This record gives sequence, structure tokens and C-alpha cells, in this order.
Amino acid sequence: YALFDMDGNQVPQELVTKVGEAFESILKETDKVREEHDEDMSIQRAISIVFDRRPELRLEGLAHKVLQWYLCRMEGWFAADAETISLKSWDKEELLPGGHGLMVRGYLPVINTLAKGLDIRLGHRVTKITRHYIGVKVTVEGGKTFVADAVVVAVPLGVLKARTIKFEPRLPDWKEAAIDDLGVGIENKIIMHFDKVFWPNVEFLGVVSDTSYGCSYFLNLHKATGHCVLVYMPAGQLARDIEKMSDEAAANFAFTQLKKILPDASSPIQYLVSHWGTDANSLGSYSYDTVGKSHDLYERLRIPVDNLFFAGEATSMSYPGSVHGAFSTGLMAAEDCRMRVLERYGELDLFQPVMGEETPISVPFLISRL
Repeated sequence: YALFDMDGNQVPQELVTKVGEAFESILKETDKVREEHDEDMSIQRAISIVFDRRPELRLEGLAHKVLQWYLCRMEGWFAADAETISLKSWDKEELLPGGHGLMVRGYLPVINTLAKGLDIRLGHRVTKITRHYIGVKVTVEGGKTFVADAVVVAVPLGVLKARTIKFEPRLPDWKEAAIDDLGVGIENKIIMHFDKVFWPNVEFLGVVSDTSYGCSYFLNLHKATGHCVLVYMPAGQLARDIEKMSDEAAANFAFTQLKKILPDASSPIQYLVSHWGTDANSLGSYSYDTVGKSHDLYERLRIPVDNLFFAGEATSMSYPGSVHGAFSTGLMAAEDCRMRVLERYGELDLFQPVMGEETPISVPFLISRL
């Protein structure tokens, strides 16, 4: 990290390290608060209790601002504000070994490899899923329908919450409760491409402030890719507020934050702004544990309903909010689906999944015996 105050002065690295250690100590103290209270509370409320009990852990001046930056990074991890994150469940996620990696070429090579040999229909937004014992019918915008023996539902949690897909018959109450009670956060990216590098060669540039809302952080893609690109990453309420802006205004806001710490910054020659909270295909970034709700909601969301199987990061107990969580639950859903089909049709040496478009003269069949 290279952290700066609003006047463009870099925070001494030893202070950044010291406050980081203090933040870890504060979070450890919240464990005691969690053990003492049966009822859940927000991580923000727990930190306030820690400060009341241990006033020596309070930080003042620049150190306080750096602490707010660490809290801002934590909020970015969950794509949510600290006052909405569950104390009981915030640390239930399992971390894989090996540290963080950056997909320099993006995920497209991975997707293309996984998609080989599959019948994929782009531009088919699903509006209704009708399930029967003998199969499932999927209706897309425009009225076209497809039938199959089973369906894997892997749409984002925000889409499920918005009920833009109608299920007939409706999903059981316990499934709808899981959809409603899981939190979905927002973390957006404002990507700025410059004609030259004018920033230090660190992974993150940060702006410290009196509140986590006022803090900022930029991911330095030049360090990993060689391209002159910084990515501003607002989360929670700040992300929601910025989504109300035009792309130009959002990019200007991000650049203004950058100019506070690097006054000689040159204007971006290109920019790209994400809108995960308002994009009809996502309606949020990823899931998180909200105050008062059980962590096993992820598992409830994953449990099949008849011949409907569910996958995605919001169905992963161990790895919510992550690509590997989405991938691993996809594998589980596919295996559950395969076993159901085998139970229905018997052991098959080889079967080929086929997505059939419904026509008035034929009934498509998912399984082919070859």
C-alpha cells in the first residue's frame, strides 16, 4: 500500500503497518464481544463496544484516518457497509492458500475453455421456470421456451431477489426466505487508462479520511500488466451513490480522488465504469452475511427443489462472494443433476446433455444413448 492524506502527503509506512496491526487487535477483541452476546450485531457496533471497553485502542489524528482506510478495505471485501455486516458470521469464509492472484487476461480464456462443446444461447434472458415431475420448461424473453429433464439455476442473487424470474409452482417458503435474507453488496470498478505512469509501483494507492465512506483505494494494474491503468473501487453506500451518476461524472469523481493524493496526475485518456447494482443481469456484486441472519442460508439456497438445482457464489457456505465458490457449487449442482437423471433413466455408459427448444410437434429429450 501507498496511503496518502487529503493534502497529498504520503502516510509513513511504519504508521500504516502499525495501524494494520492495531486493526487486527481490534477485530480479535470483537471475538470476545461475539462470545458474550447471544444476539447478533453489526461489526461496526462490535468495534464501538471494543473502544468503550478498551479506550487505549482508540486512535487519533492520522492514525484514526488510516484505521478508517482499513475498515474501508474490509467493507470492500464484503461489498457492504460495516453497519450491515454480521458480527456472528463475517469471518466464516474459508481462505484458500496461496494469496491473491490477478487474471491478467481476464476470465475469458477460462470461460472459453469450459464452454467448449456446450450449446450456449446468449441473449436469452429467462423470465419463467415451470417445473413438473417429468421435466422443466424454461421461458425466455420473447416467449420462446425450452424443455429439459432438469435445470441448474446459477443467476446472481440480486436477480433472484428481484423476482425477475417467475417460478411455477413458486419456490418453497424456506427457499424464498434464504433468497430474501442473504445480503447482496455492491462494489464497482471505475477503470482509468492513462498515457503514462505517474504513481508509485505499489499494488494499492489509498486515500485516508475521517470516515470509511470518505476513504478511497485504487488498484494498480500497471504493476501486473504493464498497462497504464488504475482501478478505483468504491463499495457499499459510496458505490450506490456513484451509480446514480453518469459514467463521465463517475470517472471525474474517481479522478478527483486521485488528484487529491497525486496533484500532478494527468487526465485519463479512456475510462470504463461498472454498474453492478443496477445492471439487470446482476443487480448487485456478490453476497454477504447480514446482521441477525444465519450463515447456513448459503446452504439453504444451494439445496435442490425437485428437479431445480442451484449454484453460484451465494450458494457456497465456505467460499461466498468468490469465483471459486461459484465454480465449486456449479460442479456440485452438475453432479446432483447428473445423479437425478441417472436415477430416472438408469445407468448409462454415456449421455449427452441437449437443450431442446420446445416445438408443437415434438418433445425434446435431454438424454441420448450412444
